[in-house]
Amino acid sequence: MSGSTQLKRVRALHRRKEREEQGLFLVQGRKLVGELLKSSMEVLEIYATADPVREMGLEGGTEPGPEMANTTVSILPAHDLDRMGTLHSGNEVLAVVRIPTATELRLPVVGMFNLALDGVSDPGNLGTLLRIADWFGATQVWCAGGVDPYNPKAVQSSMGSLFRLVPCAVEDLPGALAQAHASKVSVYKAEASGENVFAYGVKKPCILVMGSESHGLSEGVRAAPGISISIPGHGGAESLNVAAAAAALCMEIIRP
Repeated sequence: MSGSTQLKRVRALHRRKEREEQGLFLVQGRKLVGELLKSSMEVLEIYATADPVREMGLEGGTEPGPEMANTTVSILPAHDLDRMGTLHSGNEVLAVVRIPTATELRLPVVGMFNLALDGVSDPGNLGTLLRIADWFGATQVWCAGGVDPYNPKAVQSSMGSLFRLVPCAVEDLPGALAQAHASKVSVYKAEASGENVFAYGVKKPCILVMGSESHGLSEGVRAAPGISISIPGHGGAESLNVAAAAAALCMEIIRP
């Protein structure tokens, strides 16, 4: 494959339509690619300058692990990697990875929780929310509408959590919440008008639902079964960033 063809194929994955049609996404930078290679994700191609290939043990003579069995490794000049990647700096190694097959939705069991995202539209926030869910031990992350979790910025912001906690696409979030409620799983919806979470006392297993940054929860989710909860404020800020709010609520959920 010629260098120009490689460049076009990889750059096409900057766009959601191409990612969805090809079933592929990008992982960029030494740290993140290193995390990727510890995971079970299928790595198809790696493009890098000579130093990362040598230092990360990606040479042709290195015995590959299971995730590298069908991986091609190409050494390219730095200027080609800069054109392939989306980072402002650090485009010295880039991997093309297969998007995992859809995971079946699972309700959390006793003592556990799921994080449900209702139309989160900022890729940086989405990646951070995946990282928060991973940190606090969520069983699954449900994504309804909003940004593509395989957007390069979302992948980067997840700091590797995307590889451990693969998000689940949900077509009918209100229906999934109704099913959870019917199965005796508590549903908590983050809203500014909700009950003070610290006074209310959350119960697990549960689903924590976070809405979009601009519009909050969708009408269908508002109408679904569940309790609205909020984080009390004592200063003058109008609101919390969705990721900051999720971190505070998850901390309360896992508190003994």
